[in-house]
Amino acid sequence: MVCLARDAAYMDKNGIRVDAKLNYWEPAKLFGGEITAVPARHGHSWMARFMANGAGLHLELPGETSIYISGDTVYTADVEKALMELQPDIAVVAAGGASLDVGGPILMPLEEVLKFTAKAPHKVVANHMEALNHCPITRSKLRQELETNGLASKVLIPNDGEVLTIAKTE
Repeated sequence: MVCLARDAAYMDKNGIRVDAKLNYWEPAKLFGGEITAVPARHGHSWMARFMANGAGLHLELPGETSIYISGDTVYTADVEKALMELQPDIAVVAAGGASLDVGGPILMPLEEVLKFTAKAPHKVVANHMEALNHCPITRSKLRQELETNGLASKVLIPNDGEVLTIAKTE
């Protein structure tokens, strides 16, 4: 199991073995490669204080494509830093634009998804759409906006259950 260092004692107490205890921006060894936790912020407004601020994860394994899973987050300086400095081959964005009845978006709204896509150095996989009633951005709406903004060729928008294979960027 991999988790943030702050959660490791709870996991240990409950009998869950922790193989890597992550601190933000400190790469840890995992499977012969490295995993790095990137701060994630679940909303811009006061609502973020009530949501769990977790982590995105960047994983680099020998001979494999690197991947940054941004997690449940809005666009922040840390998200941009991960895209620009870690240079992932694949960047995964939760693109549903989730919000609750109060407090504004808890995931990137459409404008931030477009910014994420523009900043991503290589391929982007957009997920977290159409599965929950609080995610108003649909696959078709995202495709339309990506086309309008000249970003469609960078983004894969899988259907539920679809398996993607992405070749390593050289």
